[in-house]
Amino acid sequence: MNILLFDDEKRSDLLPLTYTRPCGDLRVGILTLAQKWENRTKGEVSFITEEYLSPKYPSTFTTDNFYINGRVLATDELRASIEQLAINQSIWHGESLIALRTNESLTTYATLNDHKSRRAAIENVTQINFAYDIFHLNGAEIIADYALITSGRQSARPSDSNTLIGDDIFIEEGAILEAATLNSKNGPIYIGKHAEIMEGALVRGPLALCDGSVIKMGAKIYGDTTIGPSCKVGGEVSNTVFYANSNKGHDGYLGNSVIGEWCNLGADTNCSNLKNNYAQVKLWNYTKKRFLHSGLQFCGLIMGDHSKCGINTMFNTGTVIGVSANIFGASFPRNFIPSFAWGGASGFTTYTMPKAMETARIVMLRRKKELDITEKNIMNSVFEHSTEHRYWENKPLNK
Repeated sequence: MNILLFDDEKRSDLLPLTYTRPCGDLRVGILTLAQKWENRTKGEVSFITEEYLSPKYPSTFTTDNFYINGRVLATDELRASIEQLAINQSIWHGESLIALRTNESLTTYATLNDHKSRRAAIENVTQINFAYDIFHLNGAEIIADYALITSGRQSARPSDSNTLIGDDIFIEEGAILEAATLNSKNGPIYIGKHAEIMEGALVRGPLALCDGSVIKMGAKIYGDTTIGPSCKVGGEVSNTVFYANSNKGHDGYLGNSVIGEWCNLGADTNCSNLKNNYAQVKLWNYTKKRFLHSGLQFCGLIMGDHSKCGINTMFNTGTVIGVSANIFGASFPRNFIPSFAWGGASGFTTYTMPKAMETARIVMLRRKKELDITEKNIMNSVFEHSTEHRYWENKPLNK
């Protein structure tokens, strides 16, 4: 199968995470949405996304193309329905296009949505509609991905210095565990290749520790948590998804959150995930340009790629931070911090592109990655797209 995961009009509801990636590259559970389709279909996956993201996430067309909504979670039931599509037949969930099969090369969501096809309806579809759906659905997706990628395989044997509770623990070759406690009674624990759990760590499933990542000494990692590739995480963490190459290396609490790629949380950073009055949490919505009720009682932090915060930073319940923001200082900053913001509770200035680029270059070099022209162009585009949110730039000058 040649699969193209397309972004639809709800992409903006997933900002800031989709500023720097298509919907299909979001990680929920152990795998990204694209990897879920690759594993279930054994097909080739590419993307239809924003023009500025296309050099990094290109489209590949053949004479038989399966277009699938990038926000949809793969299941065997949905895969079977899509594989049975005839040419120029589509599947819809209400008013939302789920999948289309055609021999045409369609390069935008508008052309997909307007395509003349024979329509079929489907009921059982799970989609990522808002950024908080990522942590809300993460536990169930860890369980589904665990079953998918460990079926018929043998786990590596851990050292006898560890305490293992429950039988749903899978360890890839090259992983290191010493004197840690792993409890899989409430859900499976997946430990990727060359990952490490240091001594004294307490870990509960469902949990995914992806390739090359580290759980630091004495950490307390609760269930429904994913630590993406090449991350370092310590302190207390619950129901949080870390994307790749991000660090929370020290003490401090983080719960019900999504942390993008190339982020760093300073020592003793703490995030509230529950309001004092136990009320429903509101979050900033980029589409509506205002705060909307999430329907959740527990909701912590959504942080876009390349953002950082200094030591002892405190985040309010339901804080949304854009791409390449740098937050520091005493007291609680605002609940919505735009991309390329520099400052904290006392106010913000613009984190200029030369400074932001230099920080990104240094950070990526530490992981032996290059800030190449493709990455630079993406950051420049995000800077332009996010200008409207940097309110301090739009204030009239005092005469």
